[in-house]
Amino acid sequence: MIKIRLKRFGRKKQPSYRIITIDSRKKRDGKAIEELGFYNPLTKQGKFNIKLINKRLKQGAQMTPKVYYLINKIQTQD
Repeated sequence: MIKIRLKRFGRKKQPSYRIITIDSRKKRDGKAIEELGFYNPLTKQGKFNIKLINKRLKQGAQMTPKVYYLINKIQTQD
């Protein structure tokens, strides 16, 4: 199953996350199928490619609860 989830990168104690599509059996920082955006929890900034996310959802991908929350939160702020 394909999941839309967070992939951590950045330095120690300064996390940043990429929103990616990946096989659910792979580890968190494994090779992604596609990058769909990013989120920085320190500055609360995020940028998402909504068209690609919707395309993947139509193909059967599922979002993790945290990604779902972030996308809704960022969309309501705009």
